[in-house]
Amino acid sequence: MRIDESIFREYDIRGIWDKNIDGNFCVGLGRAFAIYLKNKTGKDKNLKVSVGYDARLSSVEAFRALCRGLNCEGIGVVGLGLVPTPAQYFSLFNLDVDGGIMITASHNPKEYNGFKLSVGKETLYGSEIQDVKNVLMNIDMDKECVSKEKSIKEYDILTDYENYMLKQFEYLKDMSDKPKIVLDGGNGVGGFVGLPVMQKLGFDVKGIFIKPDGNFPNHHPDPTIEKNLNDLKNELKNGDFDIGIGYDGDADRIGVVLKNGDMLYGDQILLFFAQDILKNHKNAKIIGEVKCSQTLFDGVRKAGGIPIMYKAGHSLIKSKMKQENALLAGEMSGHIFFADRYFGYDDAIYVSLRLIEILARDKTDLIEWKKNLPKTFNTPEIRINCPDKIKKSVVDKLTHYFENNRTAFNIEEINTIDGIRFKTKFGWGLVRSSNTQPSLVLRFEADSENHLDDLKNRTIKITDEVIKSNS
Repeated sequence: MRIDESIFREYDIRGIWDKNIDGNFCVGLGRAFAIYLKNKTGKDKNLKVSVGYDARLSSVEAFRALCRGLNCEGIGVVGLGLVPTPAQYFSLFNLDVDGGIMITASHNPKEYNGFKLSVGKETLYGSEIQDVKNVLMNIDMDKECVSKEKSIKEYDILTDYENYMLKQFEYLKDMSDKPKIVLDGGNGVGGFVGLPVMQKLGFDVKGIFIKPDGNFPNHHPDPTIEKNLNDLKNELKNGDFDIGIGYDGDADRIGVVLKNGDMLYGDQILLFFAQDILKNHKNAKIIGEVKCSQTLFDGVRKAGGIPIMYKAGHSLIKSKMKQENALLAGEMSGHIFFADRYFGYDDAIYVSLRLIEILARDKTDLIEWKKNLPKTFNTPEIRINCPDKIKKSVVDKLTHYFENNRTAFNIEEINTIDGIRFKTKFGWGLVRSSNTQPSLVLRFEADSENHLDDLKNRTIKITDEVIKSNS
């Protein structure tokens, strides 16, 4: 089968509907995943997978075609319907299934769609996704597919999911003086699930853009980009609310806005939760990805935890959590993973409930909490174009350069878990390969604007030079 191989990414499959993903592709993917699943499990019969989809305009068509392919190879489907990605993950832990697929393109523009694949309780990434691609490329789509099992059994996972949440946080119902919340669903699939849970727990919550709509008519469903939070900020400014919460398109990432309009960034959210967990779990391991602030890692250590710096990527983080038996992990992008009292995957709805639980229980002033963090100056992600074929070579040469120029950069420590992150007397810098684009990703943090500019400008200069010498 002829396919656009670029849609097979590090953590998922994602492309533009009717350009490099269509119904025919979905049938083929269903068949390929079925064959892959049989090989991985060693089972040939009575296999079942749970399949859910997001609100994108193409999702229902993709679901039907994908299920045709799965059924063609004898795989039964538990159809979850329109659900957040974490509800599909929830089904892996709470239903008798052998794996699952979530049809979603997360926070991408409306013309995109994609697939997150799981075998057992684990999401596929890296070489595993490439293995599914290789199976797909060898399928003869012209050969008639005689379905061995025409099975799509619908299951209401959202009721189970909601009941689970209500049971865990039930004690909050009787708590007085709870925070008032604005919830921005971004017209994705998280708001219509999260809002009633908060209401049933007795919170005063106003929902905006709650109805799922694949046109995303109000703003792009990515709450980590500040302009997408303007509506939340306006509600906080003009109303009597204490906190603003936003979900991305499939509700596995969270954005948080404080009463004064400030954002809490992903690593700050992670540190807030880490400090709470470490009150009762000293020496717990907390994982942050390489783009996180040094304030996170220092803060975890100060609170009595063991900070671990790891590669960026939600599937990679989940795997590392399991390996380290870590209780909590997170990324700058708003993926937060709880193994403490939960299943270890990224769930913005659950994360929002843990957040308002702490605020209700401890009456924490998040504005003051943020003010008390060490003062740092940092850049957003900086992307520099770099062809895929030379990215690794460029990062390797930059690693060699910094190793040999420690004194010139005042380098105290180098971490090469994902690209190169070098810590200096005044801050840190990062250069790593993008997993999704032909580019390098750079980020910097320092104790002053002058040190930040110096660190950034010197690193970008040498990076540009190495790219040119490799082109």
